[in-house]
Amino acid sequence: MNNMKYYQGSLAYDYDLFMPKKEQPADNIIALKKVQPKKRTRAAARPLNLTAFAVVTSFVIVAAMCGNIFLHLQINEVNTKINQVEAELKLLESEKTSLQVQLESKLSYTNVEREASELGMRKMNKEQVKYIRVNDADVALNANGEIPSVKKGK
Repeated sequence: MNNMKYYQGSLAYDYDLFMPKKEQPADNIIALKKVQPKKRTRAAARPLNLTAFAVVTSFVIVAAMCGNIFLHLQINEVNTKINQVEAELKLLESEKTSLQVQLESKLSYTNVEREASELGMRKMNKEQVKYIRVNDADVALNANGEIPSVKKGK
């Protein structure tokens, strides 16, 4: 491999850069005034921010607890109303059942038969049935043997 193509120009190196540094004489050192460090304005504001954050956080927590208590009160009120309505529903259902029993007892066959016999009614016999015979003519006769007149509507 021919590496000569990389060495076509002359390169100058500063070997002083690689040499150990020489110490500078002490006569050119200048003493400067001591400067007080600046006070941070953020450091002073931080306790106020922490206090405000704590106050706001506690307010939010108290508000959330109050809201939770309020919602539980509302839920309890609604549950109380539901229980009252359910109790009223049970009462009305029992009243309905008792009224149905009373109605069935009044409409029972034995009660109707007893009331009918008290009014002078009796069971129908074969002798009470009267049959009407109609011959080829469409004419009916009553008990007197007369033909009843039929009034036709206009």
